[in-house]
Amino acid sequence: MELKELEYRPVTVRGHFDHSKELYIVPRSLVDPEREAREGGRLTSHPENGANVVTPFYCTELGVTILVNRGFVPRKKLKPETRMKGQIEDEIELTGVVRLTETRKPFVPENNIEKNRWHYRDLEAMAKVTGAEPIFIDADFRSTVPGGPIGGQTRVSLRNEHMQYIVTW
Repeated sequence: MELKELEYRPVTVRGHFDHSKELYIVPRSLVDPEREAREGGRLTSHPENGANVVTPFYCTELGVTILVNRGFVPRKKLKPETRMKGQIEDEIELTGVVRLTETRKPFVPENNIEKNRWHYRDLEAMAKVTGAEPIFIDADFRSTVPGGPIGGQTRVSLRNEHMQYIVTW
């Protein structure tokens, strides 16, 4: 119940990753505010396709394992062995924002747990597969490690109700 009130709130945790249980949310494109500002309004863009890497993170101070969206990797770097420099083994401190589970939207495929292809955040299923608690944070951009996933991939989507208001009033 307390987590529902924390969505999008920044938190800082200390601990270490369990890279052996990575999950991949696909397909994703890199959230890059600088590129979006430069190319905003263009009819076409060619962002690179890839995945967000979700890794169990043991919080040493709390004594629990949570799920951390470490960020975006291009498709060619999906396999952990292609980004060994980014597979941090040491205890670290990272900051991110709390995220809640998602419901599957129309036309979005079901998650394929056997193939480790996740299309939306299903915290209960992700927690069950990894042995973590159903607690999820998106790591911020400062958590990016050279050779690893690019943090700061939180997408905030606000509904635009302007047309509905115009038609109504």
